[in-house]
Amino acid sequence: MDGSSEGEVDYAAEAEVWECFSLLLQAAHASAEARQGELRESGTTMMQHAVLFVVKSSKGSASPSEIARQLIRRRHTVWALLNHMERKGLIRKTKDVPRKGMLRISITKEGENVFRRAVANRGVVLEIMSCLSREQMTEFSVYLRSVRDKAHGHLGIRYQVPYP
Repeated sequence: MDGSSEGEVDYAAEAEVWECFSLLLQAAHASAEARQGELRESGTTMMQHAVLFVVKSSKGSASPSEIARQLIRRRHTVWALLNHMERKGLIRKTKDVPRKGMLRISITKEGENVFRRAVANRGVVLEIMSCLSREQMTEFSVYLRSVRDKAHGHLGIRYQVPYP
């Protein structure tokens, strides 16, 4: 790392990296757990809500592959989630007529209701993020996008996720 001769490890700089990485993971995990509890009250989970968001963002229907790509999840994981959501009555799978063999995912009336309740019940994220001023949030977003984009590069992700 910076300031060390070739072959030498700068332990102070490396410790700083690991501390920052640990804080990022801890903040993400704790915030996600708090949001998960809030979503549970609305009758959904973060991943189910994310699927509903992707479908809504895709003008009302999306393929399972599109959903997997945008959520950065493996297809078999998304299939299991979609099957569960279909059993709960949140989504509907229909054959894509122009593309034989492909499925489209759309949101049911119950899925719309659950999505609306979840969107209305979002106080915990606002409360958690209120510790930052608008200026700090803007700076923080710049840093997080840099880290996200670098991680995407390591995963071979070359597209922009729909949010933000």
